[in-house]
Amino acid sequence: MSTARTEVAMVTAKPRMKGSERREVILDAATRAFAQGGFTGTTTDAVAREAGVSQPYVVRMFGTKLELFVAAFERACERVREVFEQVVEAGFDPASEADRDRLGAAYAALLADEDLLRLMMHGFADGSVPEIGAAGREQMGAIFATLRRTGWPDEAVRDFIAHGMLLNVLLSIRGLDDRDDLGPLSALVRCSLPE
Repeated sequence: MSTARTEVAMVTAKPRMKGSERREVILDAATRAFAQGGFTGTTTDAVAREAGVSQPYVVRMFGTKLELFVAAFERACERVREVFEQVVEAGFDPASEADRDRLGAAYAALLADEDLLRLMMHGFADGSVPEIGAAGREQMGAIFATLRRTGWPDEAVRDFIAHGMLLNVLLSIRGLDDRDDLGPLSALVRCSLPE
């Protein structure tokens, strides 16, 4: 091989990804694919196409479609919990409206990642699948435990989570797309997410 070809090959060759990086690429693709079709409506082949890898590679890395779905679902829930944890760890006064608003704004910022929240909705909706239900209970418990660290009473934590789940539902039905053209639903959207 000539020196010029060797140099071109060295310049155009992509660095090899580590296993953990490839895992994240597949989980990103799985998040997008499962957000659209849910657990039952998405194949490992669809995830592989989304990731730009072979279907056997996805199966080799994650095992079954169920194991892949649970991994993507848990990662989505953990991201939400981590966002809440960052706000709480920065200092939180349970009596402060400003701190409550800061926590709410952190969650509202997650609404930009529609795939993440749609995947979560699919995960909670598919809770009748034993492994998905177990993951959902564990993740919701972890989110609840993190929010309890605000110092709020359990009922206030429940209400905050309920409001977040309402936003997820509105996102899932595309109720946040055109807030003023939804008939009676417009008022619910405006009072749920005023800004």
